[in-house]
Amino acid sequence: MLLVPTYAAASSIQGVGLFAAAPIARGTLIWRFEPVFDRIIPQADFEMLPPVARAFVERYGYTTPQIPGGWVVSLDNTRFINHSTAPNTDNTQPDTFAARDIAQDEEITCDYGEFCDSFALD
Repeated sequence: MLLVPTYAAASSIQGVGLFAAAPIARGTLIWRFEPVFDRIIPQADFEMLPPVARAFVERYGYTTPQIPGGWVVSLDNTRFINHSTAPNTDNTQPDTFAARDIAQDEEITCDYGEFCDSFALD
């Protein structure tokens, strides 16, 4: 669940990105898994989904040892955070923190490799 004000907009990185709607100070908690808001889809349930739904989960969800149990799918615009090899967030823990000050209207980025089991650059 996002804990800072954000908005989704066109990204120079990939399609749509997530942007800071206000300045975010270094060390600020940006996102945390909230079980009443975010979802874990067990692998067995994922496999029973129709192909279009599976494609959505594969695109916007991820599996991680930080949050075990299946595919993590956020119900807010977290899904629009794009990958960067020089991210402005820290995802080495289950929660996401600002790795540095993030300016208003700056795209929020993360290194998918810090948390995603299956991430590989194409």
